[in-house]
Amino acid sequence: MDFVLLQSFTNYIDAHIILGRLQEDGINCWLKDENIVTLNPILTNATGGIKVMVAGDQLQQAQSLLHQFDHEKRNNFICPYCSSGNIELVSSNKEPANWLSVLAGFLFFSYAMPVKTWHCFDCKKEFKEPKQYHESIE
Repeated sequence: MDFVLLQSFTNYIDAHIILGRLQEDGINCWLKDENIVTLNPILTNATGGIKVMVAGDQLQQAQSLLHQFDHEKRNNFICPYCSSGNIELVSSNKEPANWLSVLAGFLFFSYAMPVKTWHCFDCKKEFKEPKQYHESIE
């Protein structure tokens, strides 16, 4: 059976969540390069991240499920400023802690650990925590 790349992740938590959801729906899948990225995160970019591999004949179904999972995720949390669901947890160069992390990383370690913050791609604002989306029941 041939396996093809569905999506690549930079951390094992997101990769395992997607892997579990896909397996729950009967998709034959596994993680490639999980061990190398987990043991040495500095190699994440060199290896292309943790790859979710799916059976070639189930690729269309897996892509559809992945799109559905992304839609669910974006509908659960919204921007506190504009109420958009088009938000994501990113590394920001606006965070002073990131600059300190880079400096300390170069001086004492082999890499810097970025501080993540939420970013809204619609209103371009950054914030610490998103708002939970609640539909009003009438």
